Amino acid sequence: MTFHPDKTPKINDILLKVSGLKHSFDVSKPLFNRLLEGQPRQFLKAVRNIDFTIRKGQTYALVGESGCGKSTVANLVVGLDRPDAGKIEFSGVNLAALTRRSQIVPLRRRMAMIFQDPHASLNPRWRVYDIISEPIRSFKLLKDKTAIVQRTAQLLNEVGLSPEDGKKFPHEFSGGQRQRISIARALASEPEFIICDEPTSALDVSVQAQILNLMKRLQQRLGLSYLFISHDLAVVHHMAHQVGVMYLGRLCETGPADSIFNNPAHPYTRMLLDTIPDVEMTGRTRKPMAGEIPNPINPPPGCAFHPRCPLATAICRKVVPELTHIDDAQVACHAAAAEFNQRSAKKFYNTKPDKFISIS
Repeated sequence: MTFHPDKTPKINDILLKVSGLKHSFDVSKPLFNRLLEGQPRQFLKAVRNIDFTIRKGQTYALVGESGCGKSTVANLVVGLDRPDAGKIEFSGVNLAALTRRSQIVPLRRRMAMIFQDPHASLNPRWRVYDIISEPIRSFKLLKDKTAIVQRTAQLLNEVGLSPEDGKKFPHEFSGGQRQRISIARALASEPEFIICDEPTSALDVSVQAQILNLMKRLQQRLGLSYLFISHDLAVVHHMAHQVGVMYLGRLCETGPADSIFNNPAHPYTRMLLDTIPDVEMTGRTRKPMAGEIPNPINPPPGCAFHPRCPLATAICRKVVPELTHIDDAQVACHAAAAEFNQRSAKKFYNTKPDKFISIS
């Protein structure tokens, strides 16, 4: 697949739109145990009311601590799990409502996934040629064996490997090389959209940079859109156009990457940013990450972050905050909303009278 500059999608074109996404896992004990102990069924609410959009040619990153629901969102989007509620609209088609294989397969070909552990995601009994060419054969993109061999060699070159590597097995490669094979396999079906679930967390730092730069080059050349899952904010800063910060199944802040990194509004986002090493040694005040994530089966009332939040008030312990627009971002925080309202009011009342338009 070649991305032609004259066919660059407009920035306003939305490829994926997720709205009201919910998903729970049944973590109940066996029926017999529940009857003996008199306990009801228990559900872990992994994802609650998630909304975001991804535009063509852009990267939307979901970040947060382990257990916040990032990977569950990725699995829901790609179809590995079905949502309890909400819509997953890909090119205007609600994937969550499709039930027939004939409806799903054409859309499934247009998306791919890169997993966290390249060693576990590659079949150890298959040669690299078979691994990469499997999507080509499954979706019947090419039928001639010679054409499939040529396309596989092209994909290997695309990710910085040699066509001769197609004869080898996955165990003969390093971690970074195996992730390049995973990327080549993802590209084999000629997708428009790739879900990247912690694609570099299992790699050394130097190799991480190589893989991330490769993914950015491929995005620019092929016009790919990414849903990028990561807990590493330094990596997200390098990759993302839009960022969503998740905590205990909810989005607590979302917006343009520059806005999130330069002017974070949510206390949790600020705490996450303070975990990034201060390589430039600016000397700015940093607060360590305090407390632990609450039990997701029995989350605290109100804002789930309030037990760890230095700005928590009485309303935070009772009312769940909704996402509200603050500058360029959307933030779910009572304290941030109050601070923004005070700042807006101060700016309004300090405006000179000659800047107002008189209405008579």
